[in-house]
Amino acid sequence: MSNLQYTALSIRDASILTNSYVASTILWDTEQNRIQELNQCVLFIDFTIGSLTSMELKVEYSDDNINFYQDTFLDISWGTATASLWEYTFTASGAYNIAIPFKARVIRVSVIWTWTATWSSCAIKWILWIV
Repeated sequence: MSNLQYTALSIRDASILTNSYVASTILWDTEQNRIQELNQCVLFIDFTIGSLTSMELKVEYSDDNINFYQDTFLDISWGTATASLWEYTFTASGAYNIAIPFKARVIRVSVIWTWTATWSSCAIKWILWIV
């Protein structure tokens, strides 16, 4: 196990959103940065809504940096679990955080606008560590 116990990284500078998902910097394991030995992530999201209706964010994981798997939400009703791809929706300007446990070699975070991107922006930083 490496000596890395904690790392912080800006993965998206404040910039205008687009009408298609734009992936963040992808973080993967190297000799200097072995995220698979870490197991917790907190996303710090600075969002300015401008004239948007909302912004959506998704988190995906991969072990080969080719095939990505999105966070999944389970809705359980009457003994049946219905799986859906998980997306976070932001409808107001603010400084948000999302805590995510993980165990993967590669993680990427993507954002998209849902109306028009005039005067809107989003910046994302993440912190990874071992609990």
